[in-house]
Amino acid sequence: MNLPIYLDNHATTQLDPRVLDAMMPFLTNTYGNAASHSHSFGWAAEQAVETARTQVAALIGASPKEIVFTSGATESNNLALKGVVESSREANSGQTPHIVIQATEHNAVLDPCRWLQKQGCRVTILPVAQRDSPDAGRISLDDLRRALDEHPATLVSIMCANNEIGVIQPIDEIGAICRERKVAFHTDAAQGAGKLPIDVNRMGIDLLSISGHKLYGPKGVGALYVRRSSPRLGIAEQMHGGRHERAMRSGTLNVPGIVGLGAACALAAADLEPESARIGALRDRFQGKLSALDRTRVNGSLQYRLPGNLNMTFEHVDSQSLMMGLQDVALSSGSACTSAAIEPSHVLSALGLSPEAAHSSLRFGVGRFTTEEEIDFVAEHLMEVVGKLRELSPAYAELT
Repeated sequence: MNLPIYLDNHATTQLDPRVLDAMMPFLTNTYGNAASHSHSFGWAAEQAVETARTQVAALIGASPKEIVFTSGATESNNLALKGVVESSREANSGQTPHIVIQATEHNAVLDPCRWLQKQGCRVTILPVAQRDSPDAGRISLDDLRRALDEHPATLVSIMCANNEIGVIQPIDEIGAICRERKVAFHTDAAQGAGKLPIDVNRMGIDLLSISGHKLYGPKGVGALYVRRSSPRLGIAEQMHGGRHERAMRSGTLNVPGIVGLGAACALAAADLEPESARIGALRDRFQGKLSALDRTRVNGSLQYRLPGNLNMTFEHVDSQSLMMGLQDVALSSGSACTSAAIEPSHVLSALGLSPEAAHSSLRFGVGRFTTEEEIDFVAEHLMEVVGKLRELSPAYAELT
Protein backbone atom coordinates (compact mmCIF):
# COMPACT_ATOMS: atom_id res chain seq x y z
CA MET A 1 0.00 0.00 0.00
CA ASN A 2 1.34 3.40 -1.01
CA LEU A 3 1.01 6.55 1.07
CA PRO A 4 -0.55 9.07 1.07
CA ILE A 5 -4.04 7.67 0.57
CA TYR A 6 -6.52 9.69 -1.47
CA LEU A 7 -10.06 10.02 -0.07
CA ASP A 8 -11.03 13.41 -1.53
CA ASN A 9 -12.76 12.26 -4.69
CA HIS A 10 -15.51 14.89 -4.41
CA ALA A 11 -12.91 17.64 -4.82
CA THR A 12 -11.34 15.98 -7.84
CA THR A 13 -10.65 12.52 -9.16
CA GLN A 14 -7.49 10.95 -10.51
CA LEU A 15 -7.18 11.09 -14.28
CA ASP A 16 -7.87 7.55 -15.46
CA PRO A 17 -4.83 6.26 -17.42
CA ARG A 18 -7.19 5.15 -20.20
CA VAL A 19 -8.43 8.73 -20.49
CA LEU A 20 -4.88 10.01 -20.74
CA ASP A 21 -4.18 7.49 -23.51
CA ALA A 22 -7.14 8.88 -25.47
CA MET A 23 -5.93 12.46 -24.97
CA MET A 24 -2.25 12.01 -25.83
CA PRO A 25 -2.51 12.17 -29.65
CA PHE A 26 -4.30 15.52 -29.35
CA LEU A 27 -1.61 16.86 -27.02
CA THR A 28 1.15 15.92 -29.47
CA ASN A 29 0.78 15.31 -33.20
CA THR A 30 -2.95 15.85 -33.80
CA TYR A 31 -2.95 19.46 -32.68
CA GLY A 32 -5.33 21.14 -35.11
CA ASN A 33 -8.02 23.69 -34.24
CA ALA A 34 -11.47 22.12 -34.47
CA ALA A 35 -12.73 25.29 -36.16
CA SER A 36 -10.15 25.02 -38.96
CA HIS A 37 -12.15 23.48 -41.81
CA SER A 38 -9.64 23.85 -44.63
CA HIS A 39 -7.13 21.09 -43.82
CA SER A 40 -6.76 17.61 -42.35
CA PHE A 41 -5.43 18.80 -38.96
CA GLY A 42 -8.65 20.72 -38.35
CA TRP A 43 -10.81 17.92 -39.71
CA ALA A 44 -9.22 15.40 -37.34
CA ALA A 45 -9.76 17.70 -34.37
CA GLU A 46 -13.37 18.37 -35.35
CA GLN A 47 -14.08 14.65 -35.72
CA ALA A 48 -12.58 13.97 -32.29
CA VAL A 49 -14.79 16.67 -30.75
CA GLU A 50 -17.91 15.22 -32.35
CA THR A 51 -17.02 11.73 -31.13
CA ALA A 52 -16.66 13.11 -27.60
CA ARG A 53 -19.96 14.96 -27.97
CA THR A 54 -21.63 11.65 -28.74
CA GLN A 55 -19.96 9.97 -25.73
CA VAL A 56 -21.06 12.72 -23.32
CA ALA A 57 -24.61 12.66 -24.70
CA ALA A 58 -24.83 8.88 -24.34
CA LEU A 59 -24.02 9.06 -20.63
CA ILE A 60 -27.14 11.16 -19.93
CA GLY A 61 -29.50 9.97 -22.65
CA ALA A 62 -29.25 13.14 -24.74
CA SER A 63 -28.67 13.95 -28.40
CA PRO A 64 -25.11 14.99 -29.35
CA LYS A 65 -26.55 18.22 -30.76
CA GLU A 66 -27.68 19.12 -27.22
CA ILE A 67 -24.14 19.13 -25.75
CA VAL A 68 -22.25 22.43 -25.40
CA PHE A 69 -18.62 22.17 -24.29
CA THR A 70 -17.41 24.51 -21.53
CA SER A 71 -14.49 24.83 -19.12
CA GLY A 72 -16.35 22.94 -16.37
CA ALA A 73 -19.52 22.84 -14.30
CA THR A 74 -18.99 26.34 -12.89
CA GLU A 75 -19.11 27.84 -16.35
CA SER A 76 -21.97 25.52 -17.33
CA ASN A 77 -23.99 26.65 -14.31
CA ASN A 78 -23.35 30.31 -15.09
CA LEU A 79 -24.32 29.81 -18.72
CA ALA A 80 -27.50 27.98 -17.75
CA LEU A 81 -28.66 30.43 -15.09
CA LYS A 82 -27.65 33.71 -16.69
CA GLY A 83 -28.34 32.53 -20.22
CA VAL A 84 -31.90 31.43 -19.49
CA VAL A 85 -32.70 34.57 -17.48
CA GLU A 86 -31.33 36.89 -20.19
CA SER A 87 -33.18 35.02 -22.92
CA SER A 88 -36.38 35.14 -20.86
CA ARG A 89 -36.02 38.89 -20.33
CA GLU A 90 -35.70 39.41 -24.06
CA ALA A 91 -38.76 37.28 -24.77
CA ASN A 92 -40.91 38.48 -21.84
CA SER A 93 -40.11 42.14 -21.25
CA GLY A 94 -41.72 43.54 -18.14
CA GLN A 95 -41.78 40.22 -16.27
CA THR A 96 -39.41 39.71 -13.33
CA PRO A 97 -37.41 36.50 -13.80
CA HIS A 98 -37.78 34.03 -10.93
CA ILE A 99 -35.31 31.25 -10.08
CA VAL A 100 -35.92 28.54 -7.48
CA ILE A 101 -32.88 26.86 -5.89
CA GLN A 102 -32.09 25.04 -2.63
CA ALA A 103 -30.06 26.10 0.39
CA THR A 104 -27.37 23.44 -0.12
CA GLU A 105 -26.45 24.30 -3.70
CA HIS A 106 -22.81 24.64 -4.68
CA ASN A 107 -21.48 28.20 -4.78
CA ALA A 108 -21.30 27.83 -8.55
CA VAL A 109 -25.10 28.18 -8.42
CA LEU A 110 -25.49 30.33 -5.30
CA ASP A 111 -23.09 33.05 -6.45
CA PRO A 112 -24.61 33.52 -9.93
CA CYS A 113 -28.03 33.71 -8.27
CA ARG A 114 -26.78 36.40 -5.88
CA TRP A 115 -25.51 38.32 -8.91
CA LEU A 116 -28.83 37.87 -10.71
CA GLN A 117 -30.66 39.19 -7.64
CA LYS A 118 -28.69 42.41 -7.97
CA GLN A 119 -29.92 42.61 -11.57
CA GLY A 120 -33.53 42.47 -10.37
CA CYS A 121 -34.15 38.72 -10.52
CA ARG A 122 -36.28 37.06 -7.84
CA VAL A 123 -34.56 34.08 -6.18
CA THR A 124 -36.36 31.62 -3.90
CA ILE A 125 -34.15 29.38 -1.75
CA LEU A 126 -35.80 26.18 -0.54
CA PRO A 127 -34.80 24.68 2.83
CA VAL A 128 -33.76 21.05 3.18
CA ALA A 129 -34.82 18.39 5.68
CA GLN A 130 -32.91 18.62 8.96
CA ARG A 131 -30.21 16.30 10.26
CA ASP A 132 -32.49 13.94 12.24
CA SER A 133 -34.80 13.25 9.29
CA PRO A 134 -34.36 10.16 7.10
CA ASP A 135 -34.55 12.65 4.22
CA ALA A 136 -31.88 14.93 5.72
CA GLY A 137 -30.50 17.21 3.03
CA ARG A 138 -33.39 16.74 0.57
CA ILE A 139 -35.89 19.38 -0.44
CA SER A 140 -39.63 19.03 0.14
CA LEU A 141 -41.59 18.66 -3.09
CA ASP A 142 -44.47 20.49 -1.43
CA ASP A 143 -42.13 23.44 -0.76
CA LEU A 144 -41.20 23.43 -4.44
CA ARG A 145 -44.84 23.39 -5.53
CA ARG A 146 -45.66 26.28 -3.19
CA ALA A 147 -42.74 28.35 -4.51
CA LEU A 148 -43.91 27.81 -8.09
CA ASP A 149 -47.52 28.59 -7.18
CA GLU A 150 -46.63 31.83 -5.38
CA HIS A 151 -44.59 33.29 -8.24
CA PRO A 152 -44.36 32.04 -11.84
CA ALA A 153 -40.83 30.77 -12.31
CA THR A 154 -38.35 31.07 -15.14
CA LEU A 155 -36.04 28.31 -13.96
CA VAL A 156 -35.68 25.71 -11.21
CA SER A 157 -32.08 24.73 -10.44
CA ILE A 158 -31.62 21.83 -8.00
CA MET A 159 -28.35 19.92 -7.89
CA CYS A 160 -28.41 16.20 -8.59
CA ALA A 161 -26.18 15.17 -5.67
CA ASN A 162 -24.46 17.29 -3.06
CA ASN A 163 -20.69 17.73 -3.12
CA GLU A 164 -20.32 17.74 0.68
CA ILE A 165 -22.89 15.34 2.08
CA GLY A 166 -23.57 13.28 -1.06
CA VAL A 167 -27.35 13.57 -0.71
CA ILE A 168 -29.26 12.78 -3.91
CA GLN A 169 -32.30 14.92 -4.68
CA PRO A 170 -35.61 13.51 -6.05
CA ILE A 171 -34.72 14.58 -9.59
CA ASP A 172 -37.46 12.56 -11.32
CA GLU A 173 -40.18 14.14 -9.20
CA ILE A 174 -38.72 17.63 -9.54
CA GLY A 175 -38.59 17.22 -13.31
CA ALA A 176 -42.21 16.09 -13.39
CA ILE A 177 -43.35 19.10 -11.35
CA CYS A 178 -41.43 21.48 -13.60
CA ARG A 179 -42.79 19.84 -16.75
CA GLU A 180 -46.34 20.09 -15.39
CA ARG A 181 -45.89 23.82 -14.73
CA LYS A 182 -43.90 24.48 -17.93
CA VAL A 183 -40.84 25.68 -16.00
CA ALA A 184 -37.30 24.98 -17.24
CA PHE A 185 -35.35 22.62 -14.97
CA HIS A 186 -31.57 22.75 -14.56
CA THR A 187 -29.48 20.40 -12.44
CA ASP A 188 -25.83 20.67 -11.49
CA ALA A 189 -24.76 17.06 -12.03
CA ALA A 190 -21.03 17.55 -11.42
CA GLN A 191 -21.16 14.98 -8.61
CA GLY A 192 -23.87 12.73 -10.04
CA ALA A 193 -22.86 12.27 -13.68
CA GLY A 194 -21.03 8.99 -14.15
CA LYS A 195 -22.00 7.78 -10.66
CA LEU A 196 -25.78 7.69 -10.94
CA PRO A 197 -27.99 6.61 -13.87
CA ILE A 198 -29.24 9.79 -15.57
CA ASP A 199 -31.70 10.05 -18.45
CA VAL A 200 -32.56 13.68 -19.20
CA ASN A 201 -35.72 12.82 -21.11
CA ARG A 202 -37.16 10.39 -18.59
CA MET A 203 -36.23 12.71 -15.71
CA GLY A 204 -37.58 15.89 -17.32
CA ILE A 205 -34.22 17.71 -17.19
CA ASP A 206 -33.83 20.67 -19.56
CA LEU A 207 -30.29 21.76 -18.65
CA LEU A 208 -27.53 19.75 -16.97
CA SER A 209 -23.96 20.65 -15.98
CA ILE A 210 -20.98 18.27 -16.05
CA SER A 211 -17.33 18.66 -14.99
CA GLY A 212 -14.64 16.39 -16.41
CA HIS A 213 -12.44 16.18 -13.34
CA LYS A 214 -15.25 14.83 -11.16
CA LEU A 215 -15.49 11.59 -13.20
CA TYR A 216 -11.83 10.69 -13.78
CA GLY A 217 -11.38 13.06 -16.70
CA PRO A 218 -9.17 16.15 -17.05
CA LYS A 219 -9.59 19.47 -15.28
CA GLY A 220 -10.66 22.57 -17.17
CA VAL A 221 -13.33 20.97 -19.33
CA GLY A 222 -17.03 20.31 -18.90
CA ALA A 223 -20.34 20.41 -20.71
CA LEU A 224 -23.82 21.86 -20.55
CA TYR A 225 -26.74 19.85 -21.88
CA VAL A 226 -29.36 22.18 -23.41
CA ARG A 227 -32.68 20.66 -24.52
CA ARG A 228 -33.45 21.37 -28.17
CA SER A 229 -37.10 20.34 -28.33
CA SER A 230 -40.26 19.88 -26.24
CA PRO A 231 -39.49 22.57 -25.21
CA ARG A 232 -36.70 24.23 -27.17
CA LEU A 233 -34.82 26.43 -24.72
CA GLY A 234 -33.61 29.92 -25.44
CA ILE A 235 -30.20 30.57 -23.88
CA ALA A 236 -28.15 33.75 -24.35
CA GLU A 237 -24.39 33.29 -24.70
CA GLN A 238 -22.28 34.76 -21.90
CA MET A 239 -18.93 34.70 -23.73
CA HIS A 240 -18.70 36.54 -27.04
CA GLY A 241 -16.10 36.27 -29.74
CA GLY A 242 -16.69 33.75 -32.49
CA ARG A 243 -20.11 32.20 -31.80
CA HIS A 244 -18.70 28.72 -31.33
CA GLU A 245 -20.81 25.85 -29.97
CA ARG A 246 -23.93 26.89 -31.88
CA ALA A 247 -23.54 30.49 -30.69
CA MET A 248 -23.83 29.50 -27.03
CA ARG A 249 -20.17 29.52 -25.97
CA SER A 250 -17.47 31.36 -27.90
CA GLY A 251 -13.83 30.33 -27.69
CA THR A 252 -11.38 27.90 -29.26
CA LEU A 253 -12.31 24.39 -28.18
CA ASN A 254 -10.02 22.54 -25.77
CA VAL A 255 -9.71 19.50 -28.03
CA PRO A 256 -7.50 17.31 -25.76
CA GLY A 257 -9.71 18.09 -22.77
CA ILE A 258 -12.91 17.41 -24.71
CA VAL A 259 -11.52 14.10 -25.95
CA GLY A 260 -10.67 13.24 -22.33
CA LEU A 261 -14.15 14.19 -21.13
CA GLY A 262 -15.71 11.99 -23.81
CA ALA A 263 -13.49 9.05 -22.91
CA ALA A 264 -14.25 9.50 -19.19
CA CYS A 265 -18.00 9.53 -19.89
CA ALA A 266 -17.74 6.38 -22.03
CA LEU A 267 -15.81 4.55 -19.29
CA ALA A 268 -18.29 5.67 -16.64
CA ALA A 269 -21.27 4.53 -18.72
CA ALA A 270 -19.72 1.10 -19.33
CA ASP A 271 -19.03 0.34 -15.66
CA LEU A 272 -21.59 2.45 -13.80
CA GLU A 273 -23.53 -0.26 -11.97
CA PRO A 274 -20.67 -2.57 -10.89
CA GLU A 275 -18.43 0.34 -9.96
CA SER A 276 -21.16 2.01 -7.89
CA ALA A 277 -21.76 -1.29 -6.07
CA ARG A 278 -18.05 -1.78 -5.34
CA ILE A 279 -17.53 1.79 -4.15
CA GLY A 280 -20.70 1.67 -2.06
CA ALA A 281 -19.49 -1.52 -0.36
CA LEU A 282 -16.17 0.15 0.52
CA ARG A 283 -18.01 3.17 1.93
CA ASP A 284 -20.22 0.90 4.04
CA ARG A 285 -17.18 -1.01 5.28
CA PHE A 286 -15.56 2.28 6.29
CA GLN A 287 -18.68 3.53 8.05
CA GLY A 288 -19.07 0.21 9.86
CA LYS A 289 -15.56 0.41 11.29
CA LEU A 290 -16.05 4.03 12.40
CA SER A 291 -19.27 3.09 14.19
CA ALA A 292 -17.05 1.78 17.01
CA LEU A 293 -16.39 5.42 17.94
CA ASP A 294 -18.88 7.04 20.29
CA ARG A 295 -20.38 10.49 19.70
CA THR A 296 -20.16 10.34 15.93
CA ARG A 297 -22.92 10.71 13.39
CA VAL A 298 -23.41 10.74 9.64
CA ASN A 299 -24.55 14.00 8.09
CA GLY A 300 -27.25 13.71 5.45
CA SER A 301 -29.63 10.96 4.41
CA LEU A 302 -28.15 7.46 4.37
CA GLN A 303 -30.84 6.17 2.03
CA TYR A 304 -30.42 8.82 -0.67
CA ARG A 305 -26.67 9.13 -0.98
CA LEU A 306 -23.83 8.87 -3.48
CA PRO A 307 -22.09 5.48 -3.16
CA GLY A 308 -18.69 6.99 -2.37
CA ASN A 309 -19.71 9.70 0.09
CA LEU A 310 -19.44 9.73 3.87
CA ASN A 311 -19.68 12.98 5.82
CA MET A 312 -19.34 12.51 9.59
CA THR A 313 -19.26 14.63 12.72
CA PHE A 314 -16.76 13.62 15.42
CA GLU A 315 -17.93 15.45 18.51
CA HIS A 316 -15.29 17.25 20.62
CA VAL A 317 -12.72 16.99 17.81
CA ASP A 318 -11.73 19.94 15.65
CA SER A 319 -11.72 18.85 12.00
CA GLN A 320 -8.58 20.84 11.18
CA SER A 321 -6.69 19.16 14.04
CA LEU A 322 -8.01 15.80 12.91
CA MET A 323 -6.77 16.37 9.36
CA MET A 324 -3.38 17.43 10.71
CA GLY A 325 -3.22 14.12 12.56
CA LEU A 326 -4.06 12.29 9.33
CA GLN A 327 -1.29 13.68 7.16
CA ASP A 328 -1.05 10.40 5.24
CA VAL A 329 -4.66 10.78 4.12
CA ALA A 330 -6.05 13.30 1.63
CA LEU A 331 -9.53 14.43 2.65
CA SER A 332 -11.37 17.64 3.45
CA SER A 333 -13.79 19.30 5.83
CA GLY A 334 -16.02 20.65 3.05
CA SER A 335 -16.13 21.90 -0.51
CA ALA A 336 -12.73 22.31 -2.16
CA CYS A 337 -14.03 25.54 -3.70
CA THR A 338 -14.44 27.14 -0.25
CA SER A 339 -11.84 25.24 1.75
CA ALA A 340 -10.06 28.47 2.79
CA ALA A 341 -13.17 29.79 4.51
CA ILE A 342 -13.30 29.84 8.31
CA GLU A 343 -17.09 30.00 8.42
CA PRO A 344 -18.94 26.73 9.00
CA SER A 345 -20.10 24.92 5.88
CA HIS A 346 -23.34 26.41 4.55
CA VAL A 347 -24.42 22.87 3.66
CA LEU A 348 -24.02 21.55 7.21
CA SER A 349 -25.59 24.72 8.62
CA ALA A 350 -28.61 24.17 6.36
CA LEU A 351 -28.96 20.69 7.92
CA GLY A 352 -29.22 22.31 11.33
CA LEU A 353 -25.72 21.58 12.63
CA SER A 354 -24.28 24.04 15.13
CA PRO A 355 -21.06 25.86 14.18
CA GLU A 356 -19.20 23.60 16.62
CA ALA A 357 -20.59 20.43 15.03
CA ALA A 358 -19.86 21.73 11.54
CA HIS A 359 -16.26 22.42 12.53
CA SER A 360 -16.04 18.84 13.85
CA SER A 361 -17.07 17.25 10.55
CA LEU A 362 -15.08 15.61 7.77
CA ARG A 363 -15.94 14.52 4.24
CA PHE A 364 -14.62 11.21 2.91
CA GLY A 365 -14.76 10.50 -0.81
CA VAL A 366 -14.23 6.88 -1.90
CA GLY A 367 -13.40 6.48 -5.57
CA ARG A 368 -12.51 4.23 -8.48
CA PHE A 369 -8.95 3.63 -7.34
CA THR A 370 -9.65 3.19 -3.60
CA THR A 371 -8.79 -0.24 -2.19
CA GLU A 372 -10.11 -2.22 0.77
CA GLU A 373 -6.63 -2.15 2.30
CA GLU A 374 -6.64 1.64 2.20
CA ILE A 375 -10.10 1.83 3.76
CA ASP A 376 -9.02 -0.38 6.67
CA PHE A 377 -5.81 1.60 7.22
CA VAL A 378 -7.59 4.96 7.27
CA ALA A 379 -10.33 3.71 9.62
CA GLU A 380 -7.82 2.40 12.15
CA HIS A 381 -5.63 5.49 11.89
CA LEU A 382 -8.60 7.82 12.20
CA MET A 383 -9.98 6.13 15.32
CA GLU A 384 -6.56 6.36 16.92
CA VAL A 385 -6.22 10.09 16.17
CA VAL A 386 -9.78 10.84 17.34
CA GLY A 387 -9.03 9.08 20.62
CA LYS A 388 -5.85 11.10 21.19
CA LEU A 389 -7.54 14.42 20.40
CA ARG A 390 -10.44 13.65 22.71
CA GLU A 391 -7.99 12.95 25.53
CA LEU A 392 -6.98 16.60 25.20
CA SER A 393 -10.57 17.85 25.22
CA PRO A 394 -11.87 19.08 28.63
CA ALA A 395 -15.46 18.95 27.32
CA TYR A 396 -15.12 15.29 26.35
CA ALA A 397 -13.44 14.47 29.68
CA GLU A 398 -16.46 15.84 31.55
CA LEU A 399 -18.72 13.47 29.60
CA THR A 400 -16.63 10.42 30.39
